[in-house]
Amino acid sequence: MFNAFAAQEAGGELLPLQYDPGALKSDDVEIEVEYCGLCHSDLSMLDNEWGMTEYPFVPGHEVAGVISATGSNVTHLNVGDRVGLGWHAGYCNTCYSCHSGDHNLCGSAQGTIIGRHGGFADKVRAQATSVVKLPDSLSTELAGPLFCGGITVFNPMKQFELEPTAKVGVIGIGGLGHMALQFLNAWGCEVTAFTSSEAKKKEALEMGAHHTLNSADTAALEKSAGQFDLILSTVNVKLDWEAYMQTLKPKGRLHFVGAVLEPIEIAAFSLIAGQRSISGSPVGAPATISDMLEFAVRHDIAPKVEVFDLSEVNTAIEHLKSGKARYRVVLKVK
Repeated sequence: MFNAFAAQEAGGELLPLQYDPGALKSDDVEIEVEYCGLCHSDLSMLDNEWGMTEYPFVPGHEVAGVISATGSNVTHLNVGDRVGLGWHAGYCNTCYSCHSGDHNLCGSAQGTIIGRHGGFADKVRAQATSVVKLPDSLSTELAGPLFCGGITVFNPMKQFELEPTAKVGVIGIGGLGHMALQFLNAWGCEVTAFTSSEAKKKEALEMGAHHTLNSADTAALEKSAGQFDLILSTVNVKLDWEAYMQTLKPKGRLHFVGAVLEPIEIAAFSLIAGQRSISGSPVGAPATISDMLEFAVRHDIAPKVEVFDLSEVNTAIEHLKSGKARYRVVLKVK
């Protein structure tokens, strides 16, 4: 039996749950969870904001732990390996995207917390293909948030072959944005943090931003016209996207990794006149996650975390909801 914390209804309190996972599938591994990050996507799923949550619901898709069992077909992972598991817990492994190495774009990808129980538990299972070994020097406590927040901001840097000389703006200095500043700085970019929080300006500079810009200041945005090669939006709220488009250079890109639920309103001429573009991306493929972990270790990049015991999960959720988290919440399971 696995011991977990689950909600029985949308927005419900997480309470202890025992469940029988059944026999281990031949292509799967079992992970003894040591730490698991708490992400805003867990909150969205908990509240069924995306209309696909099944209850009882066990959150947790930023898992870091140790392999405790392997299926009969698994050869690249062994019992005792330190590993991480992110948003995806499996792929079809036969489609064009999977064969091209873009597993994260697989149309049949299985979500770690979609139709299955996640990592707010003593153990979790996933297809071995979706599980990535941790570098020896990476702390297990800090690893989990890299498997969702970290890879979400790292993936577009690699996918778009971002030049190290690029000027990049980051909207939203929170769970995603604070890691984006670190990655972009280490990549070689000139980094500007867009934030309306005076308290976060100093922290943004300490985490890798070269400049800060008050995102609530219309005049400041206007003065930044034609400045950025890339703007990375990590927020999930509606903003004046047209104003941000005007800060892009010709051929510049406004890229979304934050799940804004409202339609994105941008005039066609803002795209046409400067050959600009808008785009979005999900988390990365396992190979990209592995590259990200190596890059993070090499450049001493890590999320800033606040650790709660798993037994304090409801307190941790309220802390994240309040907006007080600096900057990722991690649950200590073992």
